[in-house]
Amino acid sequence: MNTQTPTVASQDADEIERLDAESVNAAWKRKPLYEARKKIFPKRAEGTYRRFKWLVMLVTLGIYYLTPWLRWDRGPFAPDQAVLLDVANRRFYFFFIEIWPQEFFFVAGLLVMAGFGLFLITSAVGRAWCGYTCPQTVWVDLFLVVERWIEGDRNQRMKLDAAPWSASKLFKRVAKHASWIFIGVATGGAWIFYFADAPTLFVNFFTGNAAPIAYITVAVLTATTYTFGGLMREQVCIYMCPWPRIQAAMLDENSLVVTYNDWRGEPRGRHAKKAAAQGLVQGDCVDCNACVAVCPMGIDIRDGQQLECITCALCIDACDTVMDKLDRPRGLISYATLADYADNMALAQDPVTGTLDPGRTRTEDGGFVDAVKHFNWRIVFRARSLMYMGVWSLVGIALLVGLLSRDRLEVNVLHDRNPQYVLESNGDIRNGYSVKILNMIPEPRVIFLSIEGLPGATMRIPGIDQPAGVSFAIPVEPDRLRELRVNVLQPKEYVSSETAKFRFITEDRASTERDSYTANFHAPETK
Repeated sequence: MNTQTPTVASQDADEIERLDAESVNAAWKRKPLYEARKKIFPKRAEGTYRRFKWLVMLVTLGIYYLTPWLRWDRGPFAPDQAVLLDVANRRFYFFFIEIWPQEFFFVAGLLVMAGFGLFLITSAVGRAWCGYTCPQTVWVDLFLVVERWIEGDRNQRMKLDAAPWSASKLFKRVAKHASWIFIGVATGGAWIFYFADAPTLFVNFFTGNAAPIAYITVAVLTATTYTFGGLMREQVCIYMCPWPRIQAAMLDENSLVVTYNDWRGEPRGRHAKKAAAQGLVQGDCVDCNACVAVCPMGIDIRDGQQLECITCALCIDACDTVMDKLDRPRGLISYATLADYADNMALAQDPVTGTLDPGRTRTEDGGFVDAVKHFNWRIVFRARSLMYMGVWSLVGIALLVGLLSRDRLEVNVLHDRNPQYVLESNGDIRNGYSVKILNMIPEPRVIFLSIEGLPGATMRIPGIDQPAGVSFAIPVEPDRLRELRVNVLQPKEYVSSETAKFRFITEDRASTERDSYTANFHAPETK
């Protein structure tokens, strides 16, 4: 007894130490923070969502590549490119809208709208942005089109990848990567056309006369497009993009997400008739892995919601195709909310054993009592969605009101610091100012500059061939700032205090636009 006790105690201690070590080192059971890329060969899907993705890809790529070539007539004094970010002249042109640097809050407002719009979409339909319109998704789809065209569909690509190098394999790989690089060059080339007149820059670029920054930009975007779209693909979504982690906070039980309805599909099996003959319960999932084969992220949606899922819904198309062949209802994989899923799970579970029985959800005609078959208005009319919609609408209305009510004429005045005033030989007081008149339309205008609120005062403007007075006609070039040196004189008998306030007024009498600036007039101390 005495000889066994230490042994038992020792074994217990070793067991406790082992369990402690396992609990401390349990990280090996979880996925690592980063995992080397495993090649994914997604199969081409056919169906409603795939056709929708084709449409989105064509529209988004068409907008990106064609927009710089659209023309918009703004008259002879402004560029005619519809969308142009003119960095040299610090202007942003968007069709009939022209944004100046001091009006950048319009762009900031659009970014706020984009953010809340993304929140709204995510809270309602999950990661629809990621699955359909994200540039990474669109360009990966484009790269996959090229890859399938050159190397074939999934099985052919897998065989080619495993095959030893040959002339045929080398030709296909070179053709594929050359095509990807060409797409990258086109991507970078289209980007630089947003910053200069597209036809002119196109000629200068290919004749070697473009600015060095143009070639650098195209080179950088070519490299990033080729790397992200061709080599990294799903790694960008999993490890580089923060949105998969942020979007979890945007979802709730009433958000639509791509869902495997295991209340209907489980237990899985390929031999439904054999299982029925044996009195076994079997779901509609035949474990064909079609949903896995088409997934561009290489995941199995049947494992539940996963960070890698971009909700592209290609697995729905693949599963529906299989269900059609088996003459079973579609929707084994579908867009569903967690609330609807929970309702169906409760309906499918046997109240006694707690096991899933798909037969409990079947209707007499062989269909399913599936809550996702109708549109669920809860995804729209709920507090979160309404809040996002409200903020989005308020920002949009504020921007629209600001855009429609903004003035295209501005005046800014800077008083001379030293000296603040000059005493003329006849006793009059003179103050000097730098007056900036901003004409914010692409047309030349005559702006009347005047002063009011300073008794007896007159202006003199060097360079303007007009006698001293209270109003001057100032020609201003289109889309330009004109700076003037203005001297304001007040006779000594009108000076009443050390500092008086008055206004500079600019006015376009043809359009009734006007702006004013309140300035100070300094004088010596009066006794």
